[in-house]
Amino acid sequence: MELKEYSYKDTIKKWLPSFIILPIAVYLVLNRGHYTWIDNADLVIHEAGHVFFMFFGSFIHSAGGTLMQIILPLLIAWYFFRNSYRLGVQISLLWLGQNFVNISVYAADARARVLPLLGGNKAGHDWHYMLGELNILEYDQTVGYFFLGISIMVFITSLLMPLLIRE
Repeated sequence: MELKEYSYKDTIKKWLPSFIILPIAVYLVLNRGHYTWIDNADLVIHEAGHVFFMFFGSFIHSAGGTLMQIILPLLIAWYFFRNSYRLGVQISLLWLGQNFVNISVYAADARARVLPLLGGNKAGHDWHYMLGELNILEYDQTVGYFFLGISIMVFITSLLMPLLIRE
């Protein structure tokens, strides 16, 4: 068995995506609630989730948008992970973390309902309905920060992928 020697060029190449992802992740966390270009795609995925989950009852239908924002990037990350494609995993996890940042904003808005919604229907605020059904509407800010914490953990996982996947 032959051991491959690594130069520090190999190390830089291995960690370069992490160095690029770091400022993006920091930007997304520090600018929580600001609209970015990827939010258009996320909105389509969110709305498709409502359609996909509409047959599973009112609560799951409301949660469907958020669920799809989590499931789709997670499935893509899993595909890349199974194929040991580190950069694909890192980009997918960056996207997943960005979705969790958006979910944190939406959940935290449950009582105030000031976010502009598609169609302008404030009564159709998913998180207002879901947290109300769970009798925890008054904890909307806490739920929002919980999702922000998850996003930070996902970003850190993305950054540390060179330690977990060898190409």
